[in-house]
Amino acid sequence: MADPFQQNPGEARRRVDRDILRLAVPSLGALVAQPLFVMVDSAFVARVGTVSLAGLGLASVVVTTVVALSVFLAYSTTAAVSRAFGAGRRAEAIARGIDACWLALAIGALSCLLLLAAGDPLLALFGPTDGVLAEAGTYLHISAFGLPAMLAVQAATGLVRGLQKATIPLVVAGIGATVNVPLNWMLIFGLDLGIAGSAIGTIIAEWGMAIALLTVVARGARRNGVSLRPQLKQVASAGRDSVPMFVRTLTLRVVLLVSTFVATDLGAVQLAAHQLALTLFNLFALALDALAIAGQALVGRYLGASDTATVRAVTSRLVSWGVGGGLVTAVLLLVVSYTAPALFTPDVAVQENLRAALWVLIIAQPIAGYVFVLDGVLMGAGDAPYLARVGVLTMIATLPGAAWVAWTDLPGMWALTGVWISCTLVFMIARAVSLGVRVRGDAWMRLGA
Repeated sequence: MADPFQQNPGEARRRVDRDILRLAVPSLGALVAQPLFVMVDSAFVARVGTVSLAGLGLASVVVTTVVALSVFLAYSTTAAVSRAFGAGRRAEAIARGIDACWLALAIGALSCLLLLAAGDPLLALFGPTDGVLAEAGTYLHISAFGLPAMLAVQAATGLVRGLQKATIPLVVAGIGATVNVPLNWMLIFGLDLGIAGSAIGTIIAEWGMAIALLTVVARGARRNGVSLRPQLKQVASAGRDSVPMFVRTLTLRVVLLVSTFVATDLGAVQLAAHQLALTLFNLFALALDALAIAGQALVGRYLGASDTATVRAVTSRLVSWGVGGGLVTAVLLLVVSYTAPALFTPDVAVQENLRAALWVLIIAQPIAGYVFVLDGVLMGAGDAPYLARVGVLTMIATLPGAAWVAWTDLPGMWALTGVWISCTLVFMIARAVSLGVRVRGDAWMRLGA
């Protein structure tokens, strides 16, 4: 068979671009919806008080860590489903996704119980003030009941994306994010529930999204004659196959937790600013991650079809899109750094610290775009063992800078800047090097379903 990338490279490149955009654009909306939940919570709770905002920041780090550590439910599912789909095995693809959904519900239920039992001691490890600890505990205990829904959303989303259908998660996430705004406003201010209202509103929206996506999955399974019953051996197998991705994600969260630990030690003002900066970071990071989602689905699909030429073309175009997208988000963040601080909080000290952290994030954006797309490519290829190994190495390379900030006596704003330089900029550079070296070779390409 003739190679279309040699016969007509211009048309082949445009086809790849269309495939990327067909998946990335709706994925962008779905990905951005989740940090919008946190952004709305942060903006509302900031009006309740700085201590409440700091408590939200601390509790959110714990909750989002559980969710992020389980992101393999989306990423591994996308890769497995897209490979089977590319090989022409649609029923098998759906069955793999259903196994992942059951695994997600089980992990979510267990995580809920663990946070209810050990949440307070875990929060206390960060060393917050009594006021911050009380607010964080309230938010954590309530939001824990939303974990099964959050993880089920990840697995179901991975299934439909693996089937090359990215619009469904966009619609569900868009409705959830829209409902979350008035719901939180009513609970926080209308019923005067404060930070508890924020947690209640968010879990209601999350469960609504989970039910909607699982309904879509169930209908698709019935159409293709796939059983909805949990197949315990396959569920256990899916869990074992996801261990390397769990390790890779764990290294990312360790760096985030270290940054939050250091920011907590700096004081409530720095912790509040750190929380707001993380909220914006997640918003713009997930916007770039939309390209990585496209990479996962397309690379998995074409490796399943043993089409290495298209895999290479997709990788090359994704790198261009990623770096370009990083430059765009850097410009947007520059504008945000002068407008968002006053919108988020009336506390001038928090505003100044937030702006300092955002300037570091601006510099890191083009590197982040490169890192995210290559991360997605290797996930789609099922190269999780490599991602796990280099994840440990890049984590180790990042920690000395954070330790130096913790042990020195820098002024508050400069100390927070140091946290973001070590845990964001240096971390991204280390990841860029490790991922770039890998994709230059062919060892990551595993063909077939």
